[in-house]
Amino acid sequence: MTRLHLHLLSDSTGETLEMIAKAALAQFDDADIVRHFWPMVRSQQHLDRIMGEIAANPGLVLFTLVNAETRERLEQRCAALGLPSVAALDAVTDALEEQLGQEAKARPGRQHMMDEAYFARVDAIQFTIAHDDGVGWENWEQADILLAGVSRSSKTPTSIYLANRGYKVANIPIVVESPPPSSLFNLRRPLVVGLTTSPERLIQVRRNRLLSLNQSPETAYVNSDQVAREVQYARRMFADNGWPVIDVSRRSIEETAAAVINLYNERQAAGGSETPGPKPI
Repeated sequence: MTRLHLHLLSDSTGETLEMIAKAALAQFDDADIVRHFWPMVRSQQHLDRIMGEIAANPGLVLFTLVNAETRERLEQRCAALGLPSVAALDAVTDALEEQLGQEAKARPGRQHMMDEAYFARVDAIQFTIAHDDGVGWENWEQADILLAGVSRSSKTPTSIYLANRGYKVANIPIVVESPPPSSLFNLRRPLVVGLTTSPERLIQVRRNRLLSLNQSPETAYVNSDQVAREVQYARRMFADNGWPVIDVSRRSIEETAAAVINLYNERQAAGGSETPGPKPI
């Protein structure tokens, strides 16, 4: 297997560049990649120090640098070493310049500016953390999305991921022995989404959770009949209330969140909140 040194240089946090590299690498099986991450590269002196590391570990150089002098110096140094260098966002930026009829602002990290959207995302994260696992049900009407599902159906990680996208999310576990508060069935503003999974998959996830906590993996929590009953109870609640349902059995957190966002956007396009029809079990 050929080993590749991948150098990622950014004049900001490098988050965008890392996501681009990750998405591209996902198309290659069993690639032996050694990543070298260089964020906040904003001076030629800093770049010169990095070039020593690149020369010692030659490979592919991906960069998002907006300063023309720094970019030119990087490309010249890479060319002298015989190394390929790729500006990860140039094709998109060039296309936007042509369509918009204006030049891009060469400002590092401009997407991370603390504007109104930034503070809205911070607010969403704070709200979501404060309304995890059924907490703060009195404020559910303020949420954009509410996720419901049995224990270990990925409610919390999906909620946090959505919060990072700017959505205020609450979530509640559906427990046979402890019915949810009646307010759940009267919500008008939030989109309520049911998360479900196969009993077999749920038992596997729960068993792994118990083992990670050094607890006995043989309890009612992973009993096949009990788990099947929980899943059936939750699915009936979702169906009776007309809530959209997402099966997370074989979905990643990102895929589940994307499906939730699609449902949310469809609901908004159709006119936003709907009149609830309370049908608690």
